[in-house]
Amino acid sequence: MSRPARRRVLAAGAGAAAALLGVPAASAAPRPGADPADPAAPLQPYAAYWFPDTLPAGTPPDGVVWRSLAAWTPETDRDLPFNTATVPLAARFTPVPANRSARAGQARISALVSFGPTAGLPSQGEATADRYAPTHWAYLDELVFWGGSSAEGLILAPAAPVVDAAHRNGVPVLGTVFLPPAAYGGQLRWTRDLVREDGAGRFPLAAKLVAVARAYGFDGWFVNAETDGGDPALAARMRGFLRALRSGARRHGLRVTWYDAMDRDGRVAWQGALNDRNEEFFQDAAGPVADTVFLDFRWTARTLADSGRRAARLGRDRYALWAGVDVEAAGRDTAVDWDAIAPPGRDHVVSYGFYRPEWTLHHLPAGRTPGQFHAEDDRFWTGGAEAGPDRAADPVRAAAGGGGWRPPAALVADRSTVTALPFATAFNTGHGLRWYERGAVTSGTPWYHLGLQDRLPPRRWPVRTRSPRPDIALDFADAWYGGSSLLVRGPLPFPAVLDLFPVRLPCPPGTVLELVHRADPGSGPVAVEAAVALRDAPAPGAPVPYAYLPAGTVRAGGWRTVSLRLDGLGPGTVRALGVRLTGRGGRPVAWRLGALAVRGATGTPAAPTGLAVTGAATGGGATALRLVWRPAPGPVRHYALHRRLPGGARHFLGGTCGTAFFAAGLRRAGREAAAVLEVRAVDELFAASAPATVRRPW
Repeated sequence: MSRPARRRVLAAGAGAAAALLGVPAASAAPRPGADPADPAAPLQPYAAYWFPDTLPAGTPPDGVVWRSLAAWTPETDRDLPFNTATVPLAARFTPVPANRSARAGQARISALVSFGPTAGLPSQGEATADRYAPTHWAYLDELVFWGGSSAEGLILAPAAPVVDAAHRNGVPVLGTVFLPPAAYGGQLRWTRDLVREDGAGRFPLAAKLVAVARAYGFDGWFVNAETDGGDPALAARMRGFLRALRSGARRHGLRVTWYDAMDRDGRVAWQGALNDRNEEFFQDAAGPVADTVFLDFRWTARTLADSGRRAARLGRDRYALWAGVDVEAAGRDTAVDWDAIAPPGRDHVVSYGFYRPEWTLHHLPAGRTPGQFHAEDDRFWTGGAEAGPDRAADPVRAAAGGGGWRPPAALVADRSTVTALPFATAFNTGHGLRWYERGAVTSGTPWYHLGLQDRLPPRRWPVRTRSPRPDIALDFADAWYGGSSLLVRGPLPFPAVLDLFPVRLPCPPGTVLELVHRADPGSGPVAVEAAVALRDAPAPGAPVPYAYLPAGTVRAGGWRTVSLRLDGLGPGTVRALGVRLTGRGGRPVAWRLGALAVRGATGTPAAPTGLAVTGAATGGGATALRLVWRPAPGPVRHYALHRRLPGGARHFLGGTCGTAFFAAGLRRAGREAAAVLEVRAVDELFAASAPATVRRPW
């Protein structure tokens, strides 16, 4: 089969920026070089990237720093405190599926996502809301932080906010080792550097990759060797390298995924299958070599079926094979032989490997809003018979057969990490147009930081009602905490039950459910009930057997907090949470849920200590600072940074799950003698500690 025409690589910057299927020029080009007048330039930390060892000839493009992985040590990595993920990988359970066609324990999903350029990707987010903010973690088994280019670097460590958000939802994140095609700048010496053995027959860069993953807090590596021109000896060294990498990774709970490119002769020959030419990179006579394999996009129904059978003969899980599905260019209009992966009414054949699902953001026109992106992203992942340009999707009605797009929710069972008290969400998606704290705006600047994302409803959006189906969306016009809230709009003359979270929450005496909610201006009154279930749905797609707790009738106005005791439900484990809404007075409602929590007793988190400035630069009337602190004892969801302004007001600077922060663009307020900066620990219920404070004289 000829190589698919859509499989392309675009030139970028001063060199060729190669990618598995091509990185759009806008995201492949490095950011502009440092402006000497910009005080942030020498201090701004960026996500890390390296060449294996040998650096390119010449000088790097503007904004690019060439680094050797062989020379890396954590002790000399000045940006490591800003790039370290700290949220542990959460355990997950599989609830009763939302529909009859979704399968548990069969096909899984890997996604290769580019979150930005290889070089110049800020470590801790940006002052914009127009970035890819994935929220459908419930369907993912693995996220690959995709990128790399011959002009910038070939080995990428995932940005810490991406890892923290994924881990909160139980999803491992892999870094990328990308050896690009020679036609696009790839050099075979980089492959030889990677698989070089020392005098004792060890693979130093395999050990270095394990050390990087452990230091940065992510979960392993995706290895893609697409530089042609090798031979069987190089293939044998690559196999030995992979075995060493996997052996070191497994000792620390890490994983390795191999991309179907190099074959047993050391040549690049994409197979679209697991077969005699590439099997040895998955498993050889000595045992497993890689944990999973991403099969190139040229697969057919026959090659996938043969691949699954071959994996089974090796004693391996057929679902450790990802069938590549390229959605970069066409998204939901991509032509895919879905039956070859998951035939209706039969066991799934292999798993899915989505390439570049951030299409849901990038195909939208200029001027797109966060709300438009999330509506498109919901349709990609959950689809539904009622999905349309202005209609939320519904996984209960997701179509598993027929032509066109088959959303993952129709075929793959969702999973949840909500298993312990306290649990809370403010429906914060990890980006927003403003930052809110308890309903008040503390920063009017757009922002993006995935590490601050909450656990969000995994199913978008199951609703049962005799009323016209309401519009349901994550909305950015108002929020209680973070940047977004859940908005339900429409006429509701009859009760509407909205499923929110499958959970496994203990319910000891004194457990409380809290809602923070409001009705928007112009809304009719709405009667609100919390929906709580102590039993699962009796069958896939069946209604959850909720009990309903009255939370009052809400009229247009400010945020209200309602606390409901769960003792009256009897002993047991809470297994699902939702709400039931009924309009009053015949007018459409616009009801907004700002936060939902299930908790026992509350308290105030302990404060961090030792806030200090470790780097400063001033220019053009603005100051940039690097800040570090000692962690607060006890559980911390994230840390919030503020500037205390003259007169006592607090301005939100940003947040992080780590213990280091970069603040730029600080300007003197009037005649203040010093900028007063504060850091607070924020717990799972969004309660903040007392601050640790530092003063920076002007």
